[in-house]
Amino acid sequence: MGFHSFKTSLLFSIYVLSAACATRTCDFPAIFNFGDSNSDTGGLSAAFGQAGPPSGETYFRHPAGRYCDGRLVIDFMAESIGLPYLSAFLDALGSNFSHGANFATAGSTIRPQNTTLHQSGFSPFSLNVQYYQFSDFQRRSQMLRNQGGVFKELLPKTEVFSRALYTFDIGQNDLTAGYFFNMTTDEVRAYVPDVLDQFKTVVKYIYDHGGRSFWIHNTGPVGCLPYVMDRVLITAGQIDKVGCAAPFNDVAQFFNVKLKEAVVQLRKDLPSAVLTYVDVYSVKYDLISHAKKYGFVHPLQACCGHGGKYNYNKNHGCGSKVTVHGKEITLGKSCKDPSVAINWDGVHYTEAANKWVFDRIVNGGYSDPPVPLRMACHIKSAVHE
Repeated sequence: MGFHSFKTSLLFSIYVLSAACATRTCDFPAIFNFGDSNSDTGGLSAAFGQAGPPSGETYFRHPAGRYCDGRLVIDFMAESIGLPYLSAFLDALGSNFSHGANFATAGSTIRPQNTTLHQSGFSPFSLNVQYYQFSDFQRRSQMLRNQGGVFKELLPKTEVFSRALYTFDIGQNDLTAGYFFNMTTDEVRAYVPDVLDQFKTVVKYIYDHGGRSFWIHNTGPVGCLPYVMDRVLITAGQIDKVGCAAPFNDVAQFFNVKLKEAVVQLRKDLPSAVLTYVDVYSVKYDLISHAKKYGFVHPLQACCGHGGKYNYNKNHGCGSKVTVHGKEITLGKSCKDPSVAINWDGVHYTEAANKWVFDRIVNGGYSDPPVPLRMACHIKSAVHE
């Protein structure tokens, strides 16, 4: 074989190997999730009391720590890569952390709110606290695992932390908190850069702890959520063609633009990381805009609620009960068919909607770079801006 032929053969072999690596699935051994109620699998319930019935009725057949009738996007993500559902870090009962842990809690924000849950409805477990919990979990889990016995079965191996997928779905509550505290749209937009600086700090901390694969959801169209439209004064001119509150969606899109810029900067700052930015906003807005086309009904109404234009009442939420003439009556009842509803309780999506969203993001069609979930560890497949 001549030199030219040898060189051609060598280059072809390198190409084939590169192509093989590019299509090889990542085999994530664990997921560590950070977020709010969109991905909380039992954190807030463990800390402050279970999300009661009819939550969980569709899939689990009983309350399962989720503010939903069934599974969340994070549940479908775990299923798709062959992992069990994530146990909440805060849940001491029946948890198995060998395949990861969920630090998300309903009501969480990126930036600490400095209010109690009772005062504001926002969780004390903001993203920085979730990071502290993760850091403690990583350190102590290895100490305990070395003791053997049941700890060895229920806690992750050391190498899991560098090979795991780190998922984020948080930021929505930072926006709504501003409005609920009577801030103007301009004031909410003004603090977004600080919020995202804190987000970047946490990602960098996790990178320093060995995290390399990051799957980051942007925030959804908050202006289409019943609890936002019901609680905030909106004029007719602020309603878009779908029926959503345009100013709130505009702020969400502004947040998402800045989040994407933050991800681009993180790619430069963390050269060994793979950061996938996932546009769930577009998926969710498409679903709400074309609900009938996709087999759903009443996209702006809660399935489980009580009264009003949006079947939402902040004083009588999903599962709420009142006593009338000595008899207990459930006001916040589930709708007849949650499988065709998009919104569960005025704030969160139904299992059917979560599955619909997951099916559209899992293959990378709404990701930057456009890589499937199972391949979100390959740094060479990422397109750096």
